Amino acid sequence: MSKQLENKQFEYNEDSIKSLDWKEHIRLRPGMYIGKLGDGSSQDDGIYVLVKEVMDNCIDEHMMGFGKQIELALNKQEVRIRDFGRGIPLGKLVDVVSKINTGAKYDSKVFQKSVGLNGVGTKAVNALSDYFRVTAFRDGRQKVAEFKRGELIKEHKESVTSESNGTEVVFIPDASIFRNYHFISDYIEKQLWNYCYLNAGLVISFNGKKFVSKNGLLDLLHRNANEDELRYPVIHLKGEDIEVAISHNDEYGEDIYSFVNGQHTTQGGTHVLAFREAFVKTVREFFKKDYDAADIRQSIVAAVAVRVQEPVFESQTKTKLGSQFMFEGGPSMKNFVADFFARELDNFLHKNASVAEAMKKRIEQSERERKELAGIKKLANERAKKANLHNRKLRDCRVHLNDEPPAKAKEEFSAKQLQSTIFITEGDSASGSITKSREVETQAVFSLRGKPLNCFGLTKKVVYENEEFNLLQNALNIEEGMDELRYNNIIIATDADVDGMHIRLLLMTFFLQFFPDLVRDGHVYILETPLFRVRTKQETIYCYSEMEKQEAVKSLGSKSEITRFKGLGEISPDEFKKFIGPDMRKTPVILESQIHIQHLLEYYMGKNTQERQDFIVSNLRVELDAVEPSI
Repeated sequence: MSKQLENKQFEYNEDSIKSLDWKEHIRLRPGMYIGKLGDGSSQDDGIYVLVKEVMDNCIDEHMMGFGKQIELALNKQEVRIRDFGRGIPLGKLVDVVSKINTGAKYDSKVFQKSVGLNGVGTKAVNALSDYFRVTAFRDGRQKVAEFKRGELIKEHKESVTSESNGTEVVFIPDASIFRNYHFISDYIEKQLWNYCYLNAGLVISFNGKKFVSKNGLLDLLHRNANEDELRYPVIHLKGEDIEVAISHNDEYGEDIYSFVNGQHTTQGGTHVLAFREAFVKTVREFFKKDYDAADIRQSIVAAVAVRVQEPVFESQTKTKLGSQFMFEGGPSMKNFVADFFARELDNFLHKNASVAEAMKKRIEQSERERKELAGIKKLANERAKKANLHNRKLRDCRVHLNDEPPAKAKEEFSAKQLQSTIFITEGDSASGSITKSREVETQAVFSLRGKPLNCFGLTKKVVYENEEFNLLQNALNIEEGMDELRYNNIIIATDADVDGMHIRLLLMTFFLQFFPDLVRDGHVYILETPLFRVRTKQETIYCYSEMEKQEAVKSLGSKSEITRFKGLGEISPDEFKKFIGPDMRKTPVILESQIHIQHLLEYYMGKNTQERQDFIVSNLRVELDAVEPSI
């Protein structure tokens, strides 16, 4: 190539400047608008954000006093959402769903303390859907507009209707963007319950099943934290623009549900930091004792919801609040929450001596346990540091959730944080194959040595005394709670045989016994790898079940070669890349509400050995509950 031609190739002039329209930009950079894409196996995958964006508009109508009912219907890939609010003004119907920065939420008089204020939500759903239809019903008139991947394909004329006022949106996510996607009803139901807890009296219908809450956050705690595990009745406090519910149980860690303007802020934010500080400060002052903050918050189960005018979130998906102030010119979030606790919680504890005494006993129990573990933890952490230096148990990745994002490419870095994954596997051959196949930027591998200890019924002391557990805890960085978790996705990768299933159960026992929030918050998965490879010289098909194998043989012919993978170590690194790449199949482990963890563990990991063996043998590849495992 001549020097002149090479220079021309890198010219920077008017022709180098490109302008994308709204739908092209959303489709080119979907992560900026809906977070990670995913196939629906994670509760924060993009297809659920699409549902949430439409639902948020319905909730905003309800919050403004219009519409007490919302209908949600899911039919395979098609989603239909109907509210009974005021209905989008008919003359602006097309603009509202297809023009960025168009909407009523910029008028704070119309939508005070709204979920979203950026005018992007339904536009993103429209652009990322293979089919999108919106219908507005308003004062006996209706209008319909249909789109394909954001492009208007038909704008219907206004017509007469007998339908009640409101808006209906129907969409089918674009399979070219959301590859191999599927909806998991448990994730959608969890979203719907949160809407109901924050909007007492609102009725949501999902495929005919009704969701409604009468007591707000009190219902949330009663549903998500088993009442027989709570150390005292839930403290439920409500004020203007704030509601909290608090108790303690016997689980490890902190379990705090947080919300802003009806939005579930899964990554917390300034309101959660304010809540934690205010709770500690008020408790110390009430008991007149300088308890360690960790002892006060250990085993807390709580929910906090605030309403803020024009909240500032740290990303388009609104999972973390960044606002420092409740209102323009008003108090800081820290001062607002601190004043509320100093007044309301202090009053409650003075009026309810038995609750105060139960809280004090739980805090002092945590204090004793912490001091008993102090010496052991120090030695264990020293051993872990040496082990990380001198062995190869952890093959780390380059991105961790607790790293500070660089000033440049912040959105790209955040996307990689969401993708950060650790595979927990057993044996050198399996870990070797995954290590050679993985995407080094975001995927790490932790290699177990043999079967883990059955830790059911043991105290947290065993986490530090057992080398495997101690190293795993350090690898995940969860000793002090979930805030510093290094990997968003924890994937158990074991062989599809009796031993592999047993290892899964032992690891699940470890997580549920000591770190239940890992499961509750949707971080734990089971890796699905093929059982069979069916191939000819022209084509190869990987099969995940006997039925798929039979279909592959029928498709490729009787002369096809069939290989049965007996273990992960038998799958070559080149093949493994297909199974842990963009099309990776992973099954989420879902902890259902109102499940008593100790009863669950006793059944699977207690003394009923024969029942446990029968379960393992009969469920070699039935992941705890068919397609959507629940425990």
